[in-house]
Amino acid sequence: MRVSEAEDRELLGREREKTFLDGILEAALHDGRGSAVLLRGQAGIGKSALLAWARGAARRRGFAVLEAVSAAAEAELAFGGFHQVFWPLLKRSRTLPARDREVLECALGLREEPPAAAAPLGASALALLTEAARDRPLLVVVDDVQWMDDSSTAVFAFLHRHVADLPVVLVGAGREDGSATDRWPGEPVRVEALDPAPAEELLRRHHPGLPAAAATRVLAEAAGNPLALLELPVLPDDEHGTGLPGVPGRMPLTHRLEQLFAERIRSLPADAAHLLLLAALGGRVNVRDTDAWPAPTAPGSPAAVVSALEASGLARVDKTGTLAFRHPLVRSAVISLASPEDERAAHGFLAGRLEADDPRRLRHETLAAVLPDASLAERLEEAARQIARRGGDAEGAVLMDRAAALSTDAASHTARLTWAAVMAARGGRLAHTAELVEELKRRPVPPGFAPLFAYAVVYVDQSHRIDFESSFTLLPQALDLLSRTGVEPFEGLAEQMYFKLLLAACYTDDPRAWRALEKHAGSVSPLARLCRAVWSDPARTAHGATRELAALNRGMNEEQEAGAAWLLLWTASAVDAADETLWRRFTGQHAYATQGSVAKARFYQDYLRGRWESAAACLREAKAADDRGYHCNALLFRHHYAHFLAGRGDEQGLREVESLIEPTASGARMRFVTDHLVHLRALVALAHGRYEEAYLLLVRLMSPGVLPRGLSWFHLPFFDLVVAAVHTGRRREATAHVEAGRAARMADISGHHAFLLAAAAAVAAADEDADARYRTAYAVVGAETWVFGMARLRLAHGSWLRRRRRAEARDVLHRARDAFRRLGAEPWAERCEEELAAAGTPMTEAGGRGLLTGQERRIAQLAATGLTNKEIGTALQVSPRTVAAHLYKIFPKLGISSRAGISRALADELTDQD
Repeated sequence: MRVSEAEDRELLGREREKTFLDGILEAALHDGRGSAVLLRGQAGIGKSALLAWARGAARRRGFAVLEAVSAAAEAELAFGGFHQVFWPLLKRSRTLPARDREVLECALGLREEPPAAAAPLGASALALLTEAARDRPLLVVVDDVQWMDDSSTAVFAFLHRHVADLPVVLVGAGREDGSATDRWPGEPVRVEALDPAPAEELLRRHHPGLPAAAATRVLAEAAGNPLALLELPVLPDDEHGTGLPGVPGRMPLTHRLEQLFAERIRSLPADAAHLLLLAALGGRVNVRDTDAWPAPTAPGSPAAVVSALEASGLARVDKTGTLAFRHPLVRSAVISLASPEDERAAHGFLAGRLEADDPRRLRHETLAAVLPDASLAERLEEAARQIARRGGDAEGAVLMDRAAALSTDAASHTARLTWAAVMAARGGRLAHTAELVEELKRRPVPPGFAPLFAYAVVYVDQSHRIDFESSFTLLPQALDLLSRTGVEPFEGLAEQMYFKLLLAACYTDDPRAWRALEKHAGSVSPLARLCRAVWSDPARTAHGATRELAALNRGMNEEQEAGAAWLLLWTASAVDAADETLWRRFTGQHAYATQGSVAKARFYQDYLRGRWESAAACLREAKAADDRGYHCNALLFRHHYAHFLAGRGDEQGLREVESLIEPTASGARMRFVTDHLVHLRALVALAHGRYEEAYLLLVRLMSPGVLPRGLSWFHLPFFDLVVAAVHTGRRREATAHVEAGRAARMADISGHHAFLLAAAAAVAAADEDADARYRTAYAVVGAETWVFGMARLRLAHGSWLRRRRRAEARDVLHRARDAFRRLGAEPWAERCEEELAAAGTPMTEAGGRGLLTGQERRIAQLAATGLTNKEIGTALQVSPRTVAAHLYKIFPKLGISSRAGISRALADELTDQD
């Protein structure tokens, strides 16, 4: 429901949503903690009204408010939404380094393309927000996110991941139907229908004379939708329940409202309806601009036309003279009523009103065209390349696709379609790439385009279809061709193809891929060769890889980093060296193709480094990847989510995820995933003390004393196999495995490899050496980084100490238990409790009333308002599990046993302090 800030400030029935928004604004204002949320709900449910309320609440607190409203007519304009939000901040960019300022100017259309050493746009946008937030906190509000252009959406997705430490709140609003909304960043908050009492009050407030019987009928049909409560009462009595004359049966509410608006549009004078069509197709029409008016098709002055529009309730003229629709459903109804001829004529008129270099003009010219046009196709191709150079690959793909359609010869058509497919893939529109590739397969490949065609096909097969067969046939051929000619369709294509082939090799261990990689290793960069070394046979080829990676990374400039982002991530992930320093170096790149790879690597590192509160976000990324058509990414995000479940000992959860990904992974021969699942099943068995089961699973991956070539991540199950062997009386096998790790110089590969080898050596050690071995493992550089592994090492050490030095054992076990509790790994925490009990410590330690910490008080205050753990977590940028852990501590401190007593206990505490 569209409202201005002056309208309906009380927002009937929205106390819960207002409390939530209040909470995140307060957290930004007082604690400097940012957040990003997405209000989701059906059309007319009141999302825009909540955004208006949030703007007012923020301004009253001293926030600066930045806002954007997306429109379907502008969804293809690269960085359109970004422009609305960041243009008002442009003056602040003068204080930024030149490399940040220049890339921002490029995205805002002030430069044609970024300079060679430009910063990634996401990082530059974050730098500008950081600078602006020095003066006062910021609220960024974006309405109708389902229509925001892909390039802007990608930038905001990056910002969402990085505003937690800034006094910046991002609030978007979008419809719940459609995958476009799913791509918008932020914790989703569903805006529900109004409860009966506020719904009735809203109806009575706006339609006080409505008879009781009619009011009852409207309330039932509107089902708590505010827009419906305002609009349905205007229907004649005999049109309620079925929709509109001539429309049989009950229609969905959104369609009924759209049809209602369509009836009003039909009753308008022709000039007024034409003006609405121009506004619907062109985004913005100013009625004070006489050039904006088409030649009249019926008698009537401009003033009369505007009066008719405002009287219809379909649109209004704001204080600037711009025609504003009552609701986006009006825009949809206007376009649905227009004939193709009327639409083309309107686009032609709109094109004539714009300057020759305005990107909107080219779009309107294209949509007005009927026949192929070589000149227009060439202009579209150049515009597509220019937008892609600015980072707008998704929008460039749309223009290149249209250029193909307007081409006058088959070769140009196919060449442009090929480029459109590549741009769409890089821009995160992989489902569209798949459609284009299918069309390309029915056409002859133009001379010189075979490598680019192969790249597009493999991109779709790997990422969309989860099929690697074309990788083993097309990529070696394309690399051979590029090697002979030395000509690349775009810079770095050979390196990207080499990486795609490496991915296929790592995921499937297919010998054809490894042979081709070896053949072309001499013609790729040192980083690509290192990446192959750390994944092909790390026990024998990855020694010193961490040091070499660091040296290569230090020697790169920003432009080289941007091109090598995937190789850097993949190499660092192989040796578990993807730390915060690496994220800061290149995660400012906003394109989804890169950000998806960044997110996969980051979730894996979150698992290894004990940041398990990100598990829920990992699952959300899987859904977003599926919605974008990146089905392989989605599978791998669920694969990473399975690690969190296994670490927590969640057997049922692991089974459910495995049932989703194992059939697809097996069908694609993705040993990388299926072997990992075997390891995770073994890890769950260890969590529950089923050592024989764990051992039998682990030996399917590696035999004791053998570090197999086909298991590039052999270090992860290495420690588990030794633990399982020791607990099943196979100490000889455990010792042999440790000796194999030493012989392979496993400690020279990475810090994580060194820690796991030392931990395994401690578990397998004879009694007289064990204590010293445990202390050696603790002393490995960076050992505390591996939170879960360290907790397991302490559990093993504490268990060993408990049989010898109980007092010392208790301290070690307490530290292990606390770490497991923070991770939510309850089976492991229970194992610690059992060991503590055996060491003479009660299973449940007494707790009493005590002072709340600042975070505990904030959580208690939000819980007292009735917010759920998930909503509290969103407001405070922590996981629901962390909220639950805090509440577990809060209850005994307040002397209560449930949430119901929090409000009274907080009041009593204040009374006691007085």
